[in-house]
Amino acid sequence: MTQYLSQLNETQKKAVETTEGPILVLAGAGTGKTRVLTSRFAHILLSGKAYPNQILAVTFTNKASREMSERIASLINKPVEGLWLGSFHKICARMLRQNATLVGLTSNFTILDTDDQLRLIKQITPAYSIDTKRVSPQLILGIIQFWKDKGYSPDNLPNDEINKSGNSLIKTIYAHYQKRLREINACDFGDLMLHMFNIFSQHQHILEKYQRYFTYIMVDEYQDTNMIQYLWLKLLAQKNGQEANICCVGDDDQSIYSWRGADITNILRFERDFPGAKIIRLENNYRSTSSILGAASGLISFNSQRLGKTLHAANATVEGEKIKILSTYDSDEEARIICKNIIDFHKKEQQFGDMAILMRTSSQTRPFEECMIKLGIPYKIISGVRFYERAEIRDVIAYMRTVAQPSDDLAFERIINVPKRGIGKAALQKLHLLSRESNISLTMAAQQALNQGIIRGKVASELNQLILQLEMARSTNEKAGHLKAIDDLIHHCGYIEMWQQNKSVESDGRLENIRELFRAMSEFQSLYEFLEHISLIMDNDELSGDDKVNLMTLHAAKGLEFDTVFLPGWEEGLFPSQRTLDENGLNGLEEERRLAYVGITRARRNLVISYAANRQIYGNWQSAIPSRFIEELPNQFIVNPSIRINRNHSNPNYFDNLNFGKKQKGTRDTISFGNIFTPNKQRQNLPKSKNIPVGARVFHQKFGYGTVLKTEQNKLEINFDKTGIKNVIDSFVTETS
Repeated sequence: MTQYLSQLNETQKKAVETTEGPILVLAGAGTGKTRVLTSRFAHILLSGKAYPNQILAVTFTNKASREMSERIASLINKPVEGLWLGSFHKICARMLRQNATLVGLTSNFTILDTDDQLRLIKQITPAYSIDTKRVSPQLILGIIQFWKDKGYSPDNLPNDEINKSGNSLIKTIYAHYQKRLREINACDFGDLMLHMFNIFSQHQHILEKYQRYFTYIMVDEYQDTNMIQYLWLKLLAQKNGQEANICCVGDDDQSIYSWRGADITNILRFERDFPGAKIIRLENNYRSTSSILGAASGLISFNSQRLGKTLHAANATVEGEKIKILSTYDSDEEARIICKNIIDFHKKEQQFGDMAILMRTSSQTRPFEECMIKLGIPYKIISGVRFYERAEIRDVIAYMRTVAQPSDDLAFERIINVPKRGIGKAALQKLHLLSRESNISLTMAAQQALNQGIIRGKVASELNQLILQLEMARSTNEKAGHLKAIDDLIHHCGYIEMWQQNKSVESDGRLENIRELFRAMSEFQSLYEFLEHISLIMDNDELSGDDKVNLMTLHAAKGLEFDTVFLPGWEEGLFPSQRTLDENGLNGLEEERRLAYVGITRARRNLVISYAANRQIYGNWQSAIPSRFIEELPNQFIVNPSIRINRNHSNPNYFDNLNFGKKQKGTRDTISFGNIFTPNKQRQNLPKSKNIPVGARVFHQKFGYGTVLKTEQNKLEINFDKTGIKNVIDSFVTETS
């Protein structure tokens, strides 16, 4: 037996050696799918069934294709060249270069990035008198790309899709956009697949050429394919009268990307698309313990949209630690307890980098980040940025700073044209010149420019409105408090509406982050205290080294694994997401359950799931209910099953009647914070001074030992022995003398 086959288990070997006909390999988490794919490619080559350029292997990322290419070269012990191995877009770009004239392009066409696509849309829209405040260029581009992902060109766009867009002009703009792309000999990423699909559909001889060319087709992550990818593959694989040699590898239980177009039905209907297809299930897991896999299998069994498989630990004799479920009072206590667990694991010689906190939304990172900074735990955000460094958070903080300090020119300059007010570089240069000449702040220069008529027309009207809104916010801050002041300001100035109108996949997450910012702000008595708190938090430089706890969303965690995994926020409304349930019903619930399954199967040795009894949602403190997913975990794999609440699932309206901050009739919008920040006295958690005196010796987890030089309520100026003078909130230090 050749060496590469000897390294496979019996089921993996079957997937590798079954080369003829349609095959679906259901590869569970941690079952060695990449090894199967690369070994299968090598096996076809080494057994003489095909030349390297006769195998089409499609991956989802360029990184995956590079890794696969390197492994194949290692297996066959020689470099491989001329492979049709790459992402969907890379493969289609290569094909399109060979057939560009059929869609009105030449072979040296340019592929536009998102910025250039937006510029092109902005050049086109003025001709159609479209209100870009209501229908932004980003929204138009997003709808066009959505249509392309579904395989729709301007000339075959169904009426129901046009109606869903909310504006019939978008179809006309789509056609104009495609015309301009041809005129400048360019295409966008959506065109790469759409053009090749249209070429295959309309030019049979081209399709047949590639069908003859590729003896074997292999597809990775088939559960994540969208409609255009599915249609393109189906055309290539379904040869007239011949059985297709197509092998698709995927896991229906890990289909979690419907929000970006992935369609789980593509993998579920494989047997209907390819009659006589063989299904091979990879169920031996080489990653996790029996307890973790048992919990994951028990949970996912509640889904109906699945082909079915059950994961088993390759080393079944090692049961491993059972899953721990933590019940905490609120999200802050949840963060503190998890951070304490991290320290305990680290004391047992587990590396920080082998631990991860996986959250449903990116807005959940804030309490963990603040707690880790306080305790000196090194961490990194995967596929994202730190909470207070996110663009939308910096924008709202800039509004706060401008309210708190009118002479803060940097903050005023950041928000002067966010959202767009038509205040361009020329107008800003005039304000800067006036500010320097008169030795006044930029805000005062703006007011003076308006008074003197230096700024005129619509720009003057917009600038005057902003100044009035800031003045009103300062007044509200004095009379009604900082929460209402900033809430009213970011609504009245159009900042919240800007993100609500933005239909990108990130916009909902940005709004959630702003909600979390308001939750953090509610813990402080004044705007000034909160701004100082932020300054001190951001002053904590990132700890050096690679050994850091990993913080990320569940979506970003797919494909990764860690010794210890923490899964916080398992509460109804948060996970499963109420928005997902409202928009997608049962299909949404099943995808949320698949997301929970992905989270559980990231853990190798230890898994901790937690929920909070109270959580602030849309600004209101609400009593939270443990997620139904906790109840669905089998008892035998849980340390403390009694901590769960038994509920009657037979009542179909049980969960439907829960209100997790959904928009009510007559309310301003779905993110309204106004007039709801009257925190319960039991929940205020306002910073309290430790009364540490001047001259006291203290210890800080990051900066070490130091001496207190100055105190002001809960704020300390400390001369640290090794790092010098720092401003620190007293809760971050421990008095030692």
